[in-house]
Amino acid sequence: MKAVVKTASGMDQMEYKEIPLPEATGDLVQIKIAYSGICGTDLHAFKGTYPSTKPPVVLGHEFSGVVTAVGPEVKHVKVGDRVTSETTFKTCGVCPMCRSKDYNLCGNRQGIGTQINGSMAEYLVSREESVHVLPAGVSLLSAALTEPLACGVHATMEKGNVQPGDICVVFGAGAIGQMVAQVAKSQGATVVMAGLTHDAERFEIAKSCGVDRCVDQMTEDLKAVVMEMTDNVGADKCFECSGAVPAANKALEIVRRKGTVVQMGVFPESHESIWTDLILHKEIVYVGSRSQKPSSWVTSLELMAAGTVVPEKIVTSLDPLEKWRDGFDKMIRGEGAKGVIVCDGSLK
Repeated sequence: MKAVVKTASGMDQMEYKEIPLPEATGDLVQIKIAYSGICGTDLHAFKGTYPSTKPPVVLGHEFSGVVTAVGPEVKHVKVGDRVTSETTFKTCGVCPMCRSKDYNLCGNRQGIGTQINGSMAEYLVSREESVHVLPAGVSLLSAALTEPLACGVHATMEKGNVQPGDICVVFGAGAIGQMVAQVAKSQGATVVMAGLTHDAERFEIAKSCGVDRCVDQMTEDLKAVVMEMTDNVGADKCFECSGAVPAANKALEIVRRKGTVVQMGVFPESHESIWTDLILHKEIVYVGSRSQKPSSWVTSLELMAAGTVVPEKIVTSLDPLEKWRDGFDKMIRGEGAKGVIVCDGSLK
């Protein structure tokens, strides 16, 4: 089968090549891939700056498809099922995080598209525990973005506990920020998206998905906007999805006393200057949100089935597998909100 392989460490080192078809042994499910999303971590892997990527490996961990074979130990998933899958391929199974199904925090976790061959290919295999059969009415294109949606659910609902009537500020207009915004809106929040001038196209996508206010921080005063909306109280919840330290500090500045700031973005350095005085004096809850876990996927599929969140609305480019580099180039240039690789567009 054909696949996009990161063949070695360093910049690029990528090939579209023939590799063996993965077999459905044990509890593994073989999936013919319909769509594979291009994630920021795939771009970091391309650049050779993502340490979790262990080449040679097929990239891609956001995907949907149709089951073509199942191993002898598979109990529930059937050939012909329309599915997506969590990114967890293997965990230690014994640590406290595994026992509570917080697989995203297992120190021995192996992930699809980083240590295990991923979805930028014609086929992949995933363990049955990670596979989710799609609800009727959920498109394969939307389902391919269940993973970033699940990250948004984990941050917004499981860590941020967004409630109806909350004023939420989302920093970052990329795919993760868009998913956080959609989830927050589905919970009855008022959502402000903060970005920069080059986010104009992304702002229009966000507004079409229900975001209440978009703020170009290069031309508008975000703090003034938020304070006017909240009678000088501040936002209830802020979500840092951009990986920019100034955004995190601005979130601490504009969140209300006893408010919550959720960090999803990965900062350039492991040690950064954060406005800790504000955390102390305003009694801010500052919490990290790493990836997603099984419960996040269940909720994500429920939201999509209900039609309250529609991930495919943020897709701005579709490129065939053999032209994967075109898709990567668009995302590296910052064009649009979300690029997706079409592995088999004939699947329904």
